Amino acid sequence: MEIAGRITANSTVHKVSNDKQVVNFSIAINDNYKPRGSTEVKGVVTYINCSYWFNAKTAEWLKKGVLVQLFGRIGLNVYCNQEGKPISSLTFHTNNIKILTFAKKTELIENGVMSSIAKRKKSETADDLPF
Repeated sequence: MEIAGRITANSTVHKVSNDKQVVNFSIAINDNYKPRGSTEVKGVVTYINCSYWFNAKTAEWLKKGVLVQLFGRIGLNVYCNQEGKPISSLTFHTNNIKILTFAKKTELIENGVMSSIAKRKKSETADDLPF
């Protein structure tokens, strides 16, 4: 299954066990439709919680405003709350992430991404190039 949308907040990394980490984030998918018999276009936003288990370092790129294309499957989480009432939610379990566009430069600076990119570029020298 494939979905695309903008990340709504910076991703978070949670340690599940000694050797497992999961990257959690949420995306917003904008859609619109025209109700029958109306000329007005209505907008609808769907928010989807996502998880990515393969590489926790990916979280540094998954910042608010980034447009991503995700490939994976939908999973159902079911549990009982403190009152014993069953609660459920859907999560998109991502196995491949493609960044389509980054957030605006001002958002990247605020989120600290630009400083990590600058650090990497400083540490690279001409000797590091493969050609």
